[in-house]
Amino acid sequence: MFSMLEQEAPQQRCELCHSRTVILLVFAFFCTSLSVTTVTFAQVGPPSITVKQREQLYREIVRETASLKSQIDLLKKIVKVVRPSVVHIEINGGTSRRNRLPDETGSGVVFKRADKFYVLTNRHLVRYADLNEVTIRFSDGREIQPKNIWLDAGTDVAVLGIDSAQLIPARIGDSQELEIGEYILAVGSPFGLSHSVTFGIISAKGRRDLELATDGVAYQDFLQIDASINPGNSGGPLVNLGGEVVGINTAIASTSGRHEGVGFAIPINMAMKIADQLIDKGKVVRGFLGVSLDSRFSHDAAVRLGLKTPRGARVTGITQNSAASRARVRPGDVIVRFNGTWIESDDHLVNEVSMTPVGEPVSMKVFRDGEMVELTVTVGERELDNR
Repeated sequence: MFSMLEQEAPQQRCELCHSRTVILLVFAFFCTSLSVTTVTFAQVGPPSITVKQREQLYREIVRETASLKSQIDLLKKIVKVVRPSVVHIEINGGTSRRNRLPDETGSGVVFKRADKFYVLTNRHLVRYADLNEVTIRFSDGREIQPKNIWLDAGTDVAVLGIDSAQLIPARIGDSQELEIGEYILAVGSPFGLSHSVTFGIISAKGRRDLELATDGVAYQDFLQIDASINPGNSGGPLVNLGGEVVGINTAIASTSGRHEGVGFAIPINMAMKIADQLIDKGKVVRGFLGVSLDSRFSHDAAVRLGLKTPRGARVTGITQNSAASRARVRPGDVIVRFNGTWIESDDHLVNEVSMTPVGEPVSMKVFRDGEMVELTVTVGERELDNR
């Protein structure tokens, strides 16, 4: 921004003999100022380049872009192999059900199990819909309605049973192998724009205790991503650079209700375990240990107890006749390892126990009186509403 500066007028002189001198001096000053101004503009303006220099720059651009071409081509290939497995889901109004809009859109991904096809999506998208209110649209334009809908409230996972031929199932990856900083793609229907693709990285893992506007999700182990997701991306796949589905896009953290660089996806390992139970049993059977845990167990508290690596879940109480009581777990024990997994917090332990098959003995390591103690526990069944 330029400023206009005012100068004081020179003192007027009455003598006629000085008039010409003053005029000449003013003219000379004007010329000098014009010259300086011209030089200044020449200095700040864009440098001119010759035709030869321009052609050289074009050659450099082509050469340097070539090194990126293989990466760009890889993203194109990933989109081509994944896109046919992604579906657009519409919830069409017609019934006055509580807590949902008359029309909603979302996404899903086709997977195959025992020679049958299913769509994996989010429960909050289809929770209040009847079968005839759900329309599944494939990338080739075909539209069908699901034959069955199974829901799990604890994880916000839903499975749609479908009856259609010539479908292309997605390749399922291993979310346990994901690392922070790894590149991913998110595919979905933001604002109803089906089969949209965005690109980003894994920002964090194991996000728990989030307050989500999806009737609450009790069992959380979210992947945090910075790929752009918005309303309508719910249920769409999160894909790694191998073209494998590693998560189900579920929620965003936002002050505006729109993308602000913080999204969350359910790890595919968790989603598929839930899907398998829904298909086999029509509900999810969760493990139950029977312990009360200290939600305020902190790093400092762990250090005071003598733990070299502060982690774990501190037990404050035992339920009678539970799996924990039969395994002789004691109040004050810190559960540091469960079924081969190092435990980070009380929420983490709850997730791990819930995903453990009921009736299956597993190993557990607790820190007790300054020593590590190995225990074996057979988890029971927790009664929950999966709807």
